[in-house]
Amino acid sequence: MKTREEILTFCHLCCGRCSRKATVENGKLVDWDRDLESGLPTEWCPMKKGSFVVEILNHPDRLKYPLKRIGAKGEGKWERISWDEALDTIAAKFKEIKEKYGPEYVALGLGEPKGMEFAFAQRFATAFGTPNVATPAHICGSSAAGAGAFTFGTGCVIDEKNYPRLIVLWGCNMIHTSGSMRRESLREALIKGTKLIVIDPKQIDIAKRADLWIRPRPGSDGALALGFLKAMIEEKLYDKKFVANWTVGFDELAEHVKSFSFEDVERATWVPREQILQFARMYAGTRPAALKAGNGVDGTVNTFQTYRAIAIMRAISGNLNVPGGDVFVTAAPFTRLGHFFLLKELPRDRKKALGGQFKWAMRDNYIPYQAMIKAIIEEKPYPIKAVFFVLSNPLHSYPNASEVYQALMKLDFMVVSEIFMTPTAALADIVLPAATGAEHDALGYWPGWYGEIRAYPKVVDPPGECWSDAKMINELAKKLGLGKYFWEDEEEALDEMLKPSSVTYQEFKRHRILKAKIEYKRMEEGALGTPSKKVEIYSKRLEEMGYSPIPRWEEVSQRLYQISEEYPLLLTNAKEEAYVGSGYRHIKGLRAVKSEPAVEVHPEMARKYHLKEGEWVYIETRRGRIKQELRFDPNLDPRVVFVAFGWWFPEEPTGLYEWKKANLNILTESGPPYDFVTGGVQIKGIPCRLYKA
Repeated sequence: MKTREEILTFCHLCCGRCSRKATVENGKLVDWDRDLESGLPTEWCPMKKGSFVVEILNHPDRLKYPLKRIGAKGEGKWERISWDEALDTIAAKFKEIKEKYGPEYVALGLGEPKGMEFAFAQRFATAFGTPNVATPAHICGSSAAGAGAFTFGTGCVIDEKNYPRLIVLWGCNMIHTSGSMRRESLREALIKGTKLIVIDPKQIDIAKRADLWIRPRPGSDGALALGFLKAMIEEKLYDKKFVANWTVGFDELAEHVKSFSFEDVERATWVPREQILQFARMYAGTRPAALKAGNGVDGTVNTFQTYRAIAIMRAISGNLNVPGGDVFVTAAPFTRLGHFFLLKELPRDRKKALGGQFKWAMRDNYIPYQAMIKAIIEEKPYPIKAVFFVLSNPLHSYPNASEVYQALMKLDFMVVSEIFMTPTAALADIVLPAATGAEHDALGYWPGWYGEIRAYPKVVDPPGECWSDAKMINELAKKLGLGKYFWEDEEEALDEMLKPSSVTYQEFKRHRILKAKIEYKRMEEGALGTPSKKVEIYSKRLEEMGYSPIPRWEEVSQRLYQISEEYPLLLTNAKEEAYVGSGYRHIKGLRAVKSEPAVEVHPEMARKYHLKEGEWVYIETRRGRIKQELRFDPNLDPRVVFVAFGWWFPEEPTGLYEWKKANLNILTESGPPYDFVTGGVQIKGIPCRLYKA
């Protein structure tokens, strides 16, 4: 007898987290459509990524059973083993390392959270005793969070209850990769007359709709932000009453912006003075306005102070925490992550953490990628012996991929949890088959800017013996004698996360979502969480930590890479619109949208170097070279090379799926230099050259 069931859930292929309706026939997912009935956000996805969830779940190449390497690393020889053997092997190795060297010699490598995987892994690290949890935070999100914390005491998002009169999208391709405002809300706001400014080296689709598009030099966002501040201050475009009553350190900043000229800003950013002034007048003169700075602003060695300058712009413009501006949210009632990570019960030994000089990283409970990679290679201050990678493909997502490969080959022991075999998983000692978010009950608390928590109910059974990452970690903890910090059944943790809401997970599946609140709390009511209860333009806390208390011109301008005769162009990059990070190159539907890695250049630059559209070219930096297919974009600056990210070739099993052929991170830097505060490295604005392959 044929059975058919429809289940409401949320997609997690990108940060949009759209509400979806899953259709299941005879236990198999057959459709993953937009949920148009519940009134929850169900964004228009231009690449239709969500429509490929059915292909992902039912793909014949899914990993289905635990595997143990029986040949040389990367040789591709595996033996199927049981879960008991896999967990016993991992537990024995981790225990041996902990007893012989210390828990810090075991690290975890994590990627973007989907459900509870990231939270379980952080909890495991705390219980096991290692402070070494490598995450993407230093090149994705931590600088923005830190800048908000030191300037306002919290972060802020674009108001979706009351639409702004002006929206600034800075390094944020909200249409394709989402952001702190829903795509549908942005569309509705623009229809209602909201003006739009886009700041991006590439004329992304939404920039064609903008009232002003600013095309900065890749990696120069900090210099541009200080240029905007100079214009706002010297033309007295700031909110004088707010500045007088609710800021600390404005006079110091006003004095500092005299130390550089608009000509200096033009040279550093390639943005004409007229556009800098036009932006300042539009942004400060169109209230309320809101500004979203996205992941495009990350990936430099001055990202933290760049975000600080942007935060100060929000405040002095008079757009902070007002209807239609950049607002603070009170998160939905669920267990705070610091508590779930056990950080109060079992404080981590930060003195033993790699990358301990990056003080905000320590407070944010991560180590930068390169801190772990360099420690493995150089064995300083000590060599990491084992790593458990979850939600991560380091050979393609970590900067300086050649260095990453060297480190992974040197590791004593490596475990990877994955949905498909990847170049990184192919180097592991143990590979664990992961269930997707639709194949087990889960909660989604990420992206953090929404302050929401969502129910991801189980839709279908996973194939073979796939487990959720949370179950893997929960069961491994028991094997290591850490069961008192975990649960008999990992799904009991879902009730733990929901305790502050006074509902169980089974009850919550009917609610589906708990939303954050926008309260527009007045400054007099304690809206700001800084020690002074004011916007701290001048941060004494940063000064006491040994960092610049205000964003300084020399920090954001003098660390820019310079082009030369040998490398006359500047490389930049962004997330692939058709994919999710480095994943899903197996999926035929997505490969039909974007079949090959493409490097984009201005036609004038191509003519100069005798290159033709459609041919394969080498892109080379001092780190190495890769090749991609040449495509023209007449709206790029002729000095800029826009390289595709995350490429490898599942159809080519030899040579680790040709992991080096088109891999952007063969070209990027792992430092030094670093962002002093967060440990960020330079992955944009890197000198390069192109020539025919």
